Amino acid sequence: MAEKITKRSQDYSQWYVDIIMQAQLADYAPVKGCMIIRPNGYAVWEHIQQALDSMFKETGHVNAYFPLFIPESFMNKEKEHVEGFSPECAVVTHGGGKKLEENLYIRPTSETIIWSMYQKWIQSYRDLPILINQWANVVRWEMRTRLFLRTTEFLWQEGHTAHATYDEAEAEAVLILNLYKTFAEEYMALPVIHGKKTDSEKFAGALHTYCIEAMMQDKKALQAGTSHNLGQNFAKAFDVTFQDEKTQLQHVWATSWGVSTRLVGALIMAHSDDNGLVLPPKLAPTQVVIIPIFKDDEEKAKTVEAAQKIKSILKPLGVRIHIDDRDQYRPGWKFNEWEVKGVPIRMELGPKDLAAGQVICARRDKTEKSDKVTMKTDEVTTKIPALLDEIQKNLFDRAKKFRDDNTFFVSDYPQLKKLMEEDGGFAKCFWAGSKEDEAKIKEETKATIRCIPMDQTGEKGKCVLTGKETDVQVIFSKSY
Repeated sequence: MAEKITKRSQDYSQWYVDIIMQAQLADYAPVKGCMIIRPNGYAVWEHIQQALDSMFKETGHVNAYFPLFIPESFMNKEKEHVEGFSPECAVVTHGGGKKLEENLYIRPTSETIIWSMYQKWIQSYRDLPILINQWANVVRWEMRTRLFLRTTEFLWQEGHTAHATYDEAEAEAVLILNLYKTFAEEYMALPVIHGKKTDSEKFAGALHTYCIEAMMQDKKALQAGTSHNLGQNFAKAFDVTFQDEKTQLQHVWATSWGVSTRLVGALIMAHSDDNGLVLPPKLAPTQVVIIPIFKDDEEKAKTVEAAQKIKSILKPLGVRIHIDDRDQYRPGWKFNEWEVKGVPIRMELGPKDLAAGQVICARRDKTEKSDKVTMKTDEVTTKIPALLDEIQKNLFDRAKKFRDDNTFFVSDYPQLKKLMEEDGGFAKCFWAGSKEDEAKIKEETKATIRCIPMDQTGEKGKCVLTGKETDVQVIFSKSY
């Protein structure tokens, strides 16, 4: 398993694919550009779903479901939106053996069909806000695909909310942005920069797009989530109006926001190593695996019984625990398998450990033998949860240090070009350029403005390209 994983230093892209294959997260589908999410990968996605779904509901959002098929006439109602998605759209022209009277788009996103329904549901300010999310699949006909990061069909959540005022919609978009940041950092152990997209990088049809950006181990940026203030564009396109408190007719204000299965890809690229997958405990399907070590049936019976007792006291504490008592594999083979699959704690339990009343725990975030932890059996109820918390924190601290060590302030364009050509990373700089200036830099360096960070300092400096004085700082990077 681990020997089949290409080293990151040798070929980062192949390393990424090897991790997915050897950890059995996904596989290539018979349909070009699509993937099969295997049980190990889907279990990670389920934990992402559960955590986010709880956070959405705590902030007043509810789930619904809308159709996969969208009438072509709906897509054509919002010109900027359909132009933004048009190259990626898959269109159904026939059904039931006959040509359809109207073509149906397989949803690339659901704004149009949702706003056609909001037109029916909203009449008065009393009907607002509407705070709906859906967990669904979407299709975007990608030319260059990569497992989890960019596939023709993928899973995601998409929130679509309706509000009475611009300020309410703006507050919603920022609320979700901060929620995504909290989730990324507290659950994924992934430090992110949260900020606003430039006009040339924003979502088609949006007034503002906000995002969280993370650094992967190859120093490229990955957009891990987006939140959009859509203004009144969709309300005007679908004639969604409401009577306000003064009985005046107003168009509704909208937001949309989403994250997808690319978060699984982010976990892989942010934390994993040359030995396999590394998962933060909060999202790991199995947090602790106990491996009984035995030579005969008598030893097996004793070690498995002891393992069952440990499981029985840890499971009620919320620890996701598995006992690997398979006969057909040696302990060393099992150690390697669970290391490749990224389980945070591997607990070894043999006859000598039973006699000593102890267990030996190997941390997945630290692979040296000297990092193994020995604890008394009666200490596991306190020490295992504490160790899981320590691993979660260590992964975050390690990823943050890597990002900070590879974030550089650049004061002029030659510096920016050199950084992108050589080491890569995040380039922080002052910016007062135009869309054309952004396009020039993208063409010459392959780097884009990932975001305008929310935590601006207010200090002034000269634009990295034009030399104009400005107080706006941005992050440039190459990206996925």
